[in-house]
Amino acid sequence: MKKITRKKVSILAFEDCTPMAPVAIMEILNKAGLIYQQINNSSQPFFETELVGIKNLKVRSSNSFTLTCHTTIDRVLKTDILLIPAIEFDVENKLEKNKALIPHLLRLHKKGTELGGMCTGAFVLAATGLLKHKSATTHWYASSVFRSMFPDITLEDHKIIVDENGLYSSGGATSSLHLGLYLTEKYCGKETASLAARMLQMDNKFSTQGRFSIFMPQTQHNDEAIHKVQRAIEAEQEQKPSVEDLASIANLSRRSFIRRFKTATGNTPIEYLHRMNVEKAKRHLETGKDSVEQIIYSLGYNDLNSFRKIFIRYTDLTPKEYRWKYSL
Repeated sequence: MKKITRKKVSILAFEDCTPMAPVAIMEILNKAGLIYQQINNSSQPFFETELVGIKNLKVRSSNSFTLTCHTTIDRVLKTDILLIPAIEFDVENKLEKNKALIPHLLRLHKKGTELGGMCTGAFVLAATGLLKHKSATTHWYASSVFRSMFPDITLEDHKIIVDENGLYSSGGATSSLHLGLYLTEKYCGKETASLAARMLQMDNKFSTQGRFSIFMPQTQHNDEAIHKVQRAIEAEQEQKPSVEDLASIANLSRRSFIRRFKTATGNTPIEYLHRMNVEKAKRHLETGKDSVEQIIYSLGYNDLNSFRKIFIRYTDLTPKEYRWKYSL
């Protein structure tokens, strides 16, 4: 029989975590490991999984759902991959509550363990400091909080998966399932990942979470000049303002305005303007009856093709495709 290098995957569970993430990814990896074993005539499944608590084997997750773990983190001496589940809301308090976990993550990473944060589990991974000056993703809803807490991490919140040389992060909610398929393809190959996706009836072709996201403007800053510009961008207007127009509203030079705007919001003025207008277009497409062309013109864009490209960049869909899928 063919000898394989199995991967041991430890999946964390802690108080108030979302139970779906650890349970679902364990199911995916177990199924994928069995599929790999069958198609390669191997003696064992590829993945060996375990559920890990911080202090206790019984963990009360969100919705009062009890998870029974196989072991606790202090007893995990070696593992190939350790995955961190999503935490429910109020992430700063949840991080403080589970801070005893951080030294164990660093201990295992020094021994070669790959680490992954599922959904808002990326906050826990970021708190280790290992992602400093690297990229990550998380649930789009938490992106503004993430940027304010970890300004030295490049947040690519439009992405489903970010792999920074074995430091994984995934987008919101069911994106943890895609992380399971990503790890399957990375270590078992496309054939196993494709069969696992078909067996579990999952669509593994999404590359972004843009179609699901709602742009959450970063307003938790104290720069009143930038607040003034944000309010101007959010207002309905016949003409799309230029960077110079926005700098004038802030009473700043162009260069100073761009720097302060990026510092305050995490976006350049042009990115922010485009993302706000994409959100306005999405609302019109969901609830209105105006044609796509009328909507684009109403947002101050004269080049229809240019706005379509912007819309696709942030949603992974054309405006017509978005209306077809999400019109109310």
